[in-house]
Amino acid sequence: MKLCRKIGEGTFGEVFSTTNTDGDTVALKIIPIEGCDQVNGEEQKTFGEILHEIIISKELSSLKEKQHNQTTGFIGLKDLHCVQGCYPPGLLKAWDSFNTQRGSENDRPDFFSEEQLFLILEFEFGGSDLENSNGQLASLMVAKSVLHQVTAALAVAEQELCFEHRDLHWGNVLVRSTKEKEGSFLLNGTNHSLETRGVTVRIIDYSLSRLEIEDEELFQGQGDYQFDIYRLMRQENGNMWGAYQPHSNVLWLHYLCSKLLTMTYKGRGGRGLKQARVDLQRFHDNVLTFRSASDVLHNCGLFQ
Repeated sequence: MKLCRKIGEGTFGEVFSTTNTDGDTVALKIIPIEGCDQVNGEEQKTFGEILHEIIISKELSSLKEKQHNQTTGFIGLKDLHCVQGCYPPGLLKAWDSFNTQRGSENDRPDFFSEEQLFLILEFEFGGSDLENSNGQLASLMVAKSVLHQVTAALAVAEQELCFEHRDLHWGNVLVRSTKEKEGSFLLNGTNHSLETRGVTVRIIDYSLSRLEIEDEELFQGQGDYQFDIYRLMRQENGNMWGAYQPHSNVLWLHYLCSKLLTMTYKGRGGRGLKQARVDLQRFHDNVLTFRSASDVLHNCGLFQ
């Protein structure tokens, strides 16, 4: 708890970083559920309402291990906890520090009773979001890599899961420095590489997302009503978690590119700066004509 600090927030609840028992830095997304008290002006979510985000987080995290379509572009889900009780003093202290330094739009979470339930999603630490990285990225060449990594991750998830993010604003794209010069991903069994330009990208927050899954292990569990619920959900929706319209991913890529073009950067970028801006502007002007992130990745000149 001494190492805990608040790093983000939403109407759902709070996000803190800390060190887990393995010594790894992790992000804890803490969501109050099933209670009577309103949180940040909204009714608390039920178990059922949060279940889809848990399933999607699990499926996207597991893409790093797939044999045919593989990416590390989505935040890794390390563990999941359900806890009960008042907010711990250590977390309240971290909340206050965040509020002092950056200001919070949320209610201070000191009003919960001993009976309050919380779900805690424990994720890998993915870095800082693009919105709060404005002025921190080195150059527009780094911006091109960010756009490439996001597009590749979306394309892989489209092919494997018929995935749409549906809320990919720049607060949901995390960037973190890396010493690796190249990243890689598998798309339809073919390995691809890309230049990192010193950053790795992780996509987060799937509260509005959709996918289609054929995870039979999930639907074959026994011994608890939970597993019946999975099967009932699939029976009722025909395993169609909302109609699939992958062009929504293209809309968010267009938005993301517009943000990258208006961000400030630490370095001048050298001789490649002018060409990088031309390339990003051309992408911005043309990307909406593509059908999906997969289509963008395969056919857009920026990534060839």
